[in-house]
Amino acid sequence: QVQLVESGGGLVQAGGSLRLSCAASGRTFSNLFMGWFRQAPGKEREFVAAISGGGSRTYYRDSVKGRFTISRDNAKNTVYLQMNSLKPEDTAVYYCAADLRAKYGLVVVSLTENYDYWGQGTQVTVSS
Repeated sequence: QVQLVESGGGLVQAGGSLRLSCAASGRTFSNLFMGWFRQAPGKEREFVAAISGGGSRTYYRDSVKGRFTISRDNAKNTVYLQMNSLKPEDTAVYYCAADLRAKYGLVVVSLTENYDYWGQGTQVTVSS
């Protein structure tokens, strides 16, 4: 079993920045493929970014490329999502996800069903 706890959400003005953190426990962290997803009110949960266990491979949805950066510190069992140049359309609950299976390719890493473990979410609100 893997436990995930997100933190770092909040209210920020458009153009501002936030850094989300997700602390994992229960398994060897470097064996976990990690992802960030988000869900806005009335919408389906969507992929934001993902990172391989060793950190060598990262993936992003097109709308956040160049603004968001996913990273991980395996010594601290933590994955991060640095969000810059935030826009009102980034407003959502952000979820951390983990899976023990290796993944390759944007299509595969972006599917919610390919992750077995989920955090409780953290709210990000971007005001215009």
